[in-house]
Amino acid sequence: MSAAHGPRVLAFAEAEVPAPLAAQVAALEAEAWPGSAPGHDPALAPRSLLLTDPAGTVLAALSLLHKEIRLGGRSHRAAGLSSVVTRAAVRGRGHGGRLVAAARAVLAADGAVDLALFSCDRPLAPFYTAAGFAPLPGTVLVGGTPEEPLATDAPGFDKVVLAAFFTDSPDHRARTAFTGVRVPLHPGAVDRLW
Repeated sequence: MSAAHGPRVLAFAEAEVPAPLAAQVAALEAEAWPGSAPGHDPALAPRSLLLTDPAGTVLAALSLLHKEIRLGGRSHRAAGLSSVVTRAAVRGRGHGGRLVAAARAVLAADGAVDLALFSCDRPLAPFYTAAGFAPLPGTVLVGGTPEEPLATDAPGFDKVVLAAFFTDSPDHRARTAFTGVRVPLHPGAVDRLW
């Protein structure tokens, strides 16, 4: 099926998403996470990826968040997936997986990103693995702020940390540095787990 007749991936800085698309994304997020505030901390340079049909209906959406992480004696330019959502009426048709795979490709092509790093509920790990991300055994992301941390291993959470490394050296130093450790992500009070 050609792109003109099928779904296509659109990318925008979050603040530049056209209003009709932004309204659809906000509605999808409100349905998935009632009571949550839309949008992300501008300090994380949020980018929106949308999968739309030819009529302009948002089938799936996600956000890419960015920050530098100091770990293992090095600075790493990281990006994370956030707010991954598929329209309820079209779930099970591969739209979410297509968008997550597209996000991985976008990050891999971005010379300003060393790795993708994020967490998900344990039952969703196979979904992200199918899109090219790998679990990091024993890794815990510590979000929130240093004063009010929120870790992926907090009571009541059942999270898996996943990653993709784009500038890894042959000796896998970055992968090793991020495996089986607590990563001080600290994205702030808005995007507490990324």
